Amino acid sequence: MTENSDTEQDQSEKELTAEAKTRIGNHPLIRPKDASTLILIDRSGSEPALLMGKRHTAHAFMPDTYVFPGGRRDPDDGRVPVADRLHPWVEEKLLRKMASPASAHRAQALAIAAVRETQEEVGIFIAAPGETSRHKSWKAFAERNIAPRLSPLRYIARAITPPRQNRRFDTRFFACFRDEIGKVEAESSNELLDLRWVKLSEAGGINMPLITQAIITELVFELENDPSLPHGRPVPFYQARYGRVVREML
Repeated sequence: MTENSDTEQDQSEKELTAEAKTRIGNHPLIRPKDASTLILIDRSGSEPALLMGKRHTAHAFMPDTYVFPGGRRDPDDGRVPVADRLHPWVEEKLLRKMASPASAHRAQALAIAAVRETQEEVGIFIAAPGETSRHKSWKAFAERNIAPRLSPLRYIARAITPPRQNRRFDTRFFACFRDEIGKVEAESSNELLDLRWVKLSEAGGINMPLITQAIITELVFELENDPSLPHGRPVPFYQARYGRVVREML
C-alpha cells in the first residue's frame, strides 16, 4: 500500500475500535457465527458501481443502513450440489486462520451461502445449468434447473464482530463482476429495500456500517491496482485484539 493508504488504514482501525467500544455491553463472550456477503460490481459505466440495499428498520442488527446482500451460513449450504467450484486460490485463502473445524467443505459452504443470500435478498442468480438441492432454500434454483456457480467469486475481505456484543459474525466478503454472470437485474425484498447501484465516488455519502466503508476502501485500492481483481490477491482480515480492532493480511 502507499503511504497515504496506510494513513487511511490507521484511521479506519481507530474509527472501528471507537465504534466497537460504544457497542460493548454485558453480553457474554459468544463464538461468532459464520456469515457471507457478496459485493456485485458493475463495471459497464465510467466508474465501477456496487449493488447495495437498505436493511429494514425492524432488523435487530444494523437497521436502516445500506449493506451488501448477505447473511449467516446455513448448516445445509455445504451439501448443495454446485455447477462449478471455487477457484483453488480462493479456497486456500478461505482456509487461512479458519476456526476449527477448518475444511474445504466449509470454505465452499461459505461461498454457497453468499450465492443463496444474494438470490434471496436481491433476486440475482449466480448460477449455471445443473441439478442442485430440492431444499426450500434452493427452490428457485431447482425450478430453473440451475445450480450455484462459485468460480467467478473473489475473496475480498474478512471481518469478525468485536466481543461483548449481542450478535457476532465472522463474515467473509466475496465479490463478483456483473458482466461475468450474464444479464442480471436486482429486485428488492423484505430483507433489503431501496436497492441502488452506488458508484465508488458516491459511497461516502451513503449511510453504511463503518466496516462496510472500510471494505469499500480496500476494494477501491484493489481495483485501482488491478481492475480484474485476481483471485489470489491478499485478503484483509479485521478483528479485535486486546481492546482494539486490527487489520492483518491473509
